Amino acid sequence: MTTTDIDGAVTERVVRNDGFEIAAYEYGDPAAETVVLVHGWPDTHHLWDAVVPLLAERFHVVTYDTRGHGRSTRTDRAADYRLEALASDFFAVADAVSPDRPVHVLAHDWGSIQVWEAVCEPGADARVASFTSVSGPNLDHLGKWVRAKLSRPTPRNLWQPFTQLLSSGYTVFSMTPGLDRIFRVVAQENRWQRIVSIMNDTPAANISLGPTFRRDAIEGLLIYRANILPRMLAPRERRTEVPVQLIVAGRDVAIRPAGYDDAHKWVSRLWRRDVPAGHWMPFSHPELLATATTELIDAIRDGVTPRGLRRAETDGDKGRFEDQLVVITGAGSGIGRETARAFARRGAEIVLSDINLDAAKETAELIVAEGGAAHAYQLDVADEEQVRSHASEVGTVHGVPDILINNAGIGQAGGFFDTPSAEFDRVMRINLGGVVNGCRAFGAAMSARGLGGHIVNVSSMAAYSPQQGFSAYSTSKSAVFMFSDCLRTELAGRGISVHTVCPGVVHTNIVSTTTFSGVSAEEEKRRQARYDELYRRRRYTPDKVAEQIVRAVERDRSIVPITPEARLQLQISRFAPAAFRFVAARVKLT
Repeated sequence: MTTTDIDGAVTERVVRNDGFEIAAYEYGDPAAETVVLVHGWPDTHHLWDAVVPLLAERFHVVTYDTRGHGRSTRTDRAADYRLEALASDFFAVADAVSPDRPVHVLAHDWGSIQVWEAVCEPGADARVASFTSVSGPNLDHLGKWVRAKLSRPTPRNLWQPFTQLLSSGYTVFSMTPGLDRIFRVVAQENRWQRIVSIMNDTPAANISLGPTFRRDAIEGLLIYRANILPRMLAPRERRTEVPVQLIVAGRDVAIRPAGYDDAHKWVSRLWRRDVPAGHWMPFSHPELLATATTELIDAIRDGVTPRGLRRAETDGDKGRFEDQLVVITGAGSGIGRETARAFARRGAEIVLSDINLDAAKETAELIVAEGGAAHAYQLDVADEEQVRSHASEVGTVHGVPDILINNAGIGQAGGFFDTPSAEFDRVMRINLGGVVNGCRAFGAAMSARGLGGHIVNVSSMAAYSPQQGFSAYSTSKSAVFMFSDCLRTELAGRGISVHTVCPGVVHTNIVSTTTFSGVSAEEEKRRQARYDELYRRRRYTPDKVAEQIVRAVERDRSIVPITPEARLQLQISRFAPAAFRFVAARVKLT
């Protein structure tokens, strides 16, 4: 998404309403569709400094300082902060900047709360075309949600309002005269930037504060005193016909995600995106907010809903993986092929690759014949540039994957001294390098998108089972195991789960194509046939592995040993590693 330099492209205006002057700032083409951005406490229009450039290339973007903040008229009366008055200001700004057609809205925190008040007014859908709400609920809806939970006092129904009460505990200080002075301790620019930076896992440099921050942080607390108790103690029935998109922060310190669960009762058209992020997403996830807002605007205007927005629809029964994009390497046969089919049967769109393009196309044809959607590509996972190019093409044509499965790999056997260095390196480049290349190329895009996701790295029981004759293969799979552990820790804060799948004895064509070093071609073929037959008799087929991979993603399992022997050896490696090494030193499988 392209950006605009907002410093030299802003038009300022003053909107007057009910004795207040509201400072508004306009960007982009005034003839384009208008998007109004509304901030909350303790921010000003500077909250949107990183979002405005992402929207201004396509839209007429308007930000404004809500009353009592920034350069707008100040007041020390709590009554002036009532939601009805703030909603009136919003309508006044919308009418001033877009008098001839309805506006789209992106709002955060108390900005979202006041826009909720506005869109629930009769006839609001004629003035507001869409509303993307970030970390700010309708207080009446929240109050009714609490009452509904408490009216059916199950442990879960009691726990959810209780955790919301704990999250909202700070409002006691906000609403109590005298206690609000406590906020003077944190109402220092550097201190507040550090606090927000920690809560949102984003650099302090991303936190944009206006020059009036200290005053806004203290005086703006009146908004709590004016609205919290009246709305929570006597919630009203408030409905809207305006299309609403909820951006729900999973790590929000103020509003728990469960508090939005009943929103569908009062909204005719609702989408919900749960994001692994903190409260101040305009600072930490500006691209996500701009993209989500744009997708909703385009869907309403054109009637074509992109995959990300379809996935966020709240009406209807959707399958677990419906409208999700799954990217799978090594999907021309075996575990990769069956995993692609398993996810496709559950509604996912599949992008599959293999070094053998004909095999990849065959898998895609099988999926299409079963009523699914699949796209085949040729890919050598050991070639980093090729993987990067593939990821770029996939991102452009299909989008960012929700699930990445690094499955491509090869088998190799033979004594260490019989294995040429070139062969050892080849195994490492494909089995380990292919996983690393896939995670780097696709994982970076998944992380930047901000919506979380899943990465499945196929390792092996050999990763924790030392044995003679498999030094290259076992080393590569052990490296995948540890790499996945490390990556899991790095991506946990971004909502991306990393699953390490460790198959045991599974009958796939990897056995019949395994390279045996240090033997003649005839002996290699004999061993390939022998072990292929042994694996066939084991009767553990790739489709069983595929089902366990799907289950691992559904249940968010980190380490997934597949087959009884894989589970047993994982426990032995943890609790009696010396015993396994003793046996391995005396038993040669090849």
